[in-house]
Amino acid sequence: MTGNPSPVHNAPEEEPFQREAVVEGISIAAAFMLIILAAVSILQGISAIADDKLYVAGIEYVYEFDTTTWGWIHVVLGALALICGVGLAIGSTWGRYGALGIAALVIIANFMSLPYYPAWSIVIIALSVVIIWAVSTWRPER
Repeated sequence: MTGNPSPVHNAPEEEPFQREAVVEGISIAAAFMLIILAAVSILQGISAIADDKLYVAGIEYVYEFDTTTWGWIHVVLGALALICGVGLAIGSTWGRYGALGIAALVIIANFMSLPYYPAWSIVIIALSVVIIWAVSTWRPER
């Protein structure tokens, strides 16, 4: 016995390259989710503009708008989300912050249009929450 302690086999530390790959994957996934959200919002808006009878308003609310108005709101938010999704995909800072802002606005718009199409609005709200989580966990400066 020489008195030298035996080497302890610790798990290897995560390499910076592996962390960067995970971060890049999260950001690209968030960008594509935002682009999908944009396409769905645009289609939701077009269907509200083209056929008012698709959406049914049941209960009267304070913030009641015509379905055509909601359609235009969703089309505009979808177009802005598409632009921010492309900006996020190329890795720009404005795309990242724009994606957070647009996803929050989409949540608010779909919450307010819950009386017209509740199931679809809940799905879009959930997708927007996932986008906000994915974009906010992305730390490009590290």
